[in-house]
Amino acid sequence: MRPEMRKEGAISASIDVTVAFHDIDIIGVMWHGHYLKYLETARWALMDRLDFGYDTMAASGYAWPIVEMHVKYLHAARMGEHLNVRASLIEWENRITVNYLVTRAADKERLARGKSVQVAVDAKTLALQFVTPEPLLARVKQALMRNDLGTA
Repeated sequence: MRPEMRKEGAISASIDVTVAFHDIDIIGVMWHGHYLKYLETARWALMDRLDFGYDTMAASGYAWPIVEMHVKYLHAARMGEHLNVRASLIEWENRITVNYLVTRAADKERLARGKSVQVAVDAKTLALQFVTPEPLLARVKQALMRNDLGTA
């Protein structure tokens, strides 16, 4: 049985990581700030899945700053543990909202869950966009029409 995040969207991507020595703190658990690094890596895997990776995003004419980030820490990860980090697109029409779930690969224990929110800003005028611009919206629609909507 797969552990669930609070809400999972139709388009998701997962990455596998191993907790490295440089990610742990003095008591031998992964420092809380490093979870964000893993969430960000999973978010980029999701954007790549949408064919909206960094180069495409930068060329779209819009900046996409993260304006909100939440992480709930449930259990500690330790050095050498293999983790799965899943990013799931749950909102895209007015902003980009991604939910995250971090699990330990060995026993599927939920270690953390999170959420990020991004908005579109016109790269030239810096005007906030209240509707998702077409460059991203078109890619989400294409992904939704494909049959391979599960985990990448």
